Amino acid sequence: MKPKKYAGILLHPTSFPGPYGIGDLGQNAYKFIDFLVKSGLNMWQVLPLGHTGFGDSPYQPFSAFAGQPLLISLDHLKELNLLYASDFNDMPAWNPEQISYGELIEFKTGLLKTAYERFCDPSIQDDFSSDNALMSEFQSFCEESVWLEDYALFMAGKDYHNGMPWYMWEDSLKKPNKKQRASWIQKLDKEIGYYKFIQFLFFQEWNKLKTYANEKGISIVGDIPIFMAWDSVDVWVNQKLFLLDKDGYPTVVAGVPPDYFSATGQLWGNPLYNWEKHTETAYEWWQARIRHQLTMSDFLRIDHFRGFDEFWAVPYGEPTAINGKWVKAPGASFFTHLEATLGYQLPIIAEDLGEINESVSELREKFGLPGMKVLQFAFENPEENDFLPHNFTRNCVCYTGTHDNDTTLGWYKNAYEASKDKLRRYYSTDGYDICWILIRACLGSVANMAIIPMQDVLCLDSWARMNTPGVAEGNWAWRYKEDALTPALSARLYETCKMFGR
Repeated sequence: MKPKKYAGILLHPTSFPGPYGIGDLGQNAYKFIDFLVKSGLNMWQVLPLGHTGFGDSPYQPFSAFAGQPLLISLDHLKELNLLYASDFNDMPAWNPEQISYGELIEFKTGLLKTAYERFCDPSIQDDFSSDNALMSEFQSFCEESVWLEDYALFMAGKDYHNGMPWYMWEDSLKKPNKKQRASWIQKLDKEIGYYKFIQFLFFQEWNKLKTYANEKGISIVGDIPIFMAWDSVDVWVNQKLFLLDKDGYPTVVAGVPPDYFSATGQLWGNPLYNWEKHTETAYEWWQARIRHQLTMSDFLRIDHFRGFDEFWAVPYGEPTAINGKWVKAPGASFFTHLEATLGYQLPIIAEDLGEINESVSELREKFGLPGMKVLQFAFENPEENDFLPHNFTRNCVCYTGTHDNDTTLGWYKNAYEASKDKLRRYYSTDGYDICWILIRACLGSVANMAIIPMQDVLCLDSWARMNTPGVAEGNWAWRYKEDALTPALSARLYETCKMFGR
């Protein structure tokens, strides 16, 4: 029997339309799922869903386990009578196509805190839950989520220190003993309760949405960065699992070496894993992380797959990534443990873009993990290359572009003439309707999975780009308008998917 062929859209929930300045897990998320179904699609890929920090990047979360509070539906809180219409009297006027994170975070955090205060107020609890079911569900969530206590204390600690990173806290919280930790928990009790509450809301909403998607035949592709942010609860709580000095500072940090695109490489700055300690614990933290993520999604893309084979280690304090070196990672040992724990073939997509050596490809193939094929890359390279569809194998995921690429329309407008010429000759086209030329190519490839960024489905220019690597501001902000998902668009997707057996 042939394996199932998937076709889907890459879209982060923050990009949904809606009246509150950012996409959320409310009614427009369900409308999007319905759009996928009507369009003959069966897959939705998101970016990481974690609680973001400075820079708003989903790839630098505060926690490997917590969800993004900004995705909580304010309409849901209205339905629970935890927010009232009067709470929105001073709501700013939002740009429907662009997220203004600074203003948004202040506005939405204020409303979430108001909702929590009402949730805790015994005098109004009967208004939102006559049988106290919501409180009971909250208590069950707190008991079942083993990561929650650490996360809530970490976030409360950051608030107490006005956002200061954990490695600059006093020792009683930076490296607390059991007694000190208990003291801080008592001291920050209200703030800890708030962070537990918003995680309860997030997972209540996300689990409901995922169930709806799965029941409609839509599989969800999650996404996680391989490395954790230095200022994260996971590094704070598990300092021995990272290459840190006695004061909590990294001895080496992550990046990639100089290449064709950058003469100084890329210096990411994330602390690197102490793989020896991870191995001693049979990768316990990693196993918990992957298991948790696979409760939130059906497939999981892992960013920078090469880091499991070898990683570029740069001494902390270096101004660039030039003076690093390649260091071996556990490779097959890691995935063997993971596969044995899960008890089935890993539903993992390996982000294997960039400079990839033979040992990385062998590792991916050994465990049957699909790699990524990006059509834009096929034509940026004038030579024969693995991104051209005639070189695909079935076990891969084809994309027109990713969140790090320009939109297909923007890319084509700005591409070298040689790249445009190669594409026109390859597809025997004049380049008109370029987005749908590559959409058809992606869906028509032999790849078992074909995923299209929503910006390409909507044929949008560079202004709608999700992320520009190396640029600190203006990323992760794009949203589509409520009238964008038209019946005509759905019909065109449906016809194309059926044409190519998806």
